[in-house]
Amino acid sequence: MRNLLLAGVLLALGSAVSAQSVPAFQSGNDGTRNQAASELFFMVEQLREEVRTLRGKVEEQQHQIEKLSTQGRDRYVDLDGRLLELSKRLSALEDAGSVPAVNPSPTGAAATQSKPGDTSAKSFRQPNDFEQKTYNAIQEKIRAKQYTTAIDELYEFIAAYPEGDLTVNAYYWLGELYLAESEPDQARQAFTIVTARFPEHRKAADALYKLGIAQQSLSQNAEARETMRSVQQRYPGSNAAELANEFLRKNPG
Repeated sequence: MRNLLLAGVLLALGSAVSAQSVPAFQSGNDGTRNQAASELFFMVEQLREEVRTLRGKVEEQQHQIEKLSTQGRDRYVDLDGRLLELSKRLSALEDAGSVPAVNPSPTGAAATQSKPGDTSAKSFRQPNDFEQKTYNAIQEKIRAKQYTTAIDELYEFIAAYPEGDLTVNAYYWLGELYLAESEPDQARQAFTIVTARFPEHRKAADALYKLGIAQQSLSQNAEARETMRSVQQRYPGSNAAELANEFLRKNPG
């Protein structure tokens, strides 16, 4: 194909020169120069095409970056909105005297709502087969370190199943993934939802401990120590309490 194109250009050059009554190839040297010029022309065209292709890829990557940035901002706004709504609901319940006081503030530990070791733990709606399968698929992505995809699917899972045993797990894993992605503020909010809304869930103790870790990452050191002390008080004997003890030993304040 390249030889055919080269022949076509040479023919065009020869015609142009003939129109001026100058032979296309007066000598071997002229022929060599013409061939070199033709090859240079094609090299330039190839480079131009490569530049156009690279420019297109750069524009596509910029679009993807903007899309990811928008998705991250939307996720943050959504989680922040959920936390605000949670705070309002808890305040309304407290005013009505329906539940013991719980502090949903992300900068402090939640107050004790049930006695440690209470065997009358609240039961949560168990998942159906499809719900469990969907959740398991998300866990596979987490194990494969496909964190961005897993975060998106966790949000979709929570939207599809706003209440239930695995919903609490989904909030908890949002916090874990945000910590892994070095986004401690979003992690703090996710863990706060678990500790404030679901203090009797099996993930609550771990979530409260991880809330302290997120607070420390945000340089909220006093709040982190307060949260760790709350882990000790509310969930004594748990693995989270042992980790909180170690944290407080290393960070006495």
